[in-house]
Amino acid sequence: APVVISRDHHDVSGTDSPYRETSNIYDGSAFCADMAVQNFVGDSFRGATWVSLHNGGGVGWGEVINGGFGLVLDGSTDAEGRAKMMLNWDVSNGVARRCWSGNHKAYEAICRTMKEHSGLRITLPHCVEDERILDKELQN
Repeated sequence: APVVISRDHHDVSGTDSPYRETSNIYDGSAFCADMAVQNFVGDSFRGATWVSLHNGGGVGWGEVINGGFGLVLDGSTDAEGRAKMMLNWDVSNGVARRCWSGNHKAYEAICRTMKEHSGLRITLPHCVEDERILDKELQN
């Protein structure tokens, strides 16, 4: 019999919540709803049986965006292909976001994932060589 795997929020890429899932993102993007929306659309294009995009998630209406999915697995080769493509995207999207915000472990993880999956291409961030320059400019 087919089974369904699903995820609503509480994950690496389907939620933009500055109080929980994205509270460790310090570049200012913790308050944006872009990644949950990208995840919602990306999962749908990659074979999710259904997707959801909604507000709230237990920490306040209007302050959090959540995206979720359901994926029916029926043992077919087609379902296996959709699962591999969609689940890889679902996780890699959140790892990429953390990479862009300066998380060094996420940078290492996304580079490793791109080597393992040739179809995944993430624009890598350029790190500031000398952060004193930023401090000096912000004081002016």
